[in-house]
Amino acid sequence: MDLTNATVFITGANRGLGLAFAREARRRGVAKVYAGMRNTSGFEEPGIVPVRIDVTDKASIAAAAELAADTTLLINNAGIAALIDGPLAADVEVQSARMFDTNYYGVVRVTQAFEQVLSAKPQAAVINVLSDIVWLPRPYLTPYAASKTAAWSFTNQLRFHLRERGIQVLGLHVGFVDTDLTNGIDVPKASPEDVVRQAYDALIAGKSEIMADKGTAELKSTLAAEVPGYISPPAGLQ
Repeated sequence: MDLTNATVFITGANRGLGLAFAREARRRGVAKVYAGMRNTSGFEEPGIVPVRIDVTDKASIAAAAELAADTTLLINNAGIAALIDGPLAADVEVQSARMFDTNYYGVVRVTQAFEQVLSAKPQAAVINVLSDIVWLPRPYLTPYAASKTAAWSFTNQLRFHLRERGIQVLGLHVGFVDTDLTNGIDVPKASPEDVVRQAYDALIAGKSEIMADKGTAELKSTLAAEVPGYISPPAGLQ
């Protein structure tokens, strides 16, 4: 996809990776950037239009899609995470419901709402922010992992479904990114600015998937092995 004259809508764009997406889009000179967020109060970024959207609320999603009907690139970035004691923890069901509502159903709802908007454009695309967690066992992130795995599967189905309409769908896989969402987790983290640069470059190059850090690329490369990374993670990723 050519970003010249593109109009970008990003969910979860008030901070972290979403804000990095918005700023990089501006730096690349796109026509317009919509920053979707639950609360627009106090948000002030030059050249970026704040839009209220809660990905768990269909009414706010519909209103955002109507307001941003000129969107040509949708970036589903909004997400939440929580640490639990493991896959059999007492709160695994409650936390899973929370994660799925935002991380999976949120992606579905927003994409549904923007489908007609994107289909009406001669060139359009969707970027779904995914995770290396779909292949990497981290028991303390079980609900998050399950929700992101569902979002990955949805992304693959969506790509195939929208291909004949000329809408590019890109899945962005990345490990921990240095944002508020990962505060308190003592692991190596990717720079949000580097991640979004790679994502936009991959989109322009016509790619369908991007592994945005070395660890994620290494993990993906094990999937065809007799003992893949989701059974025995590579040293340094466990």
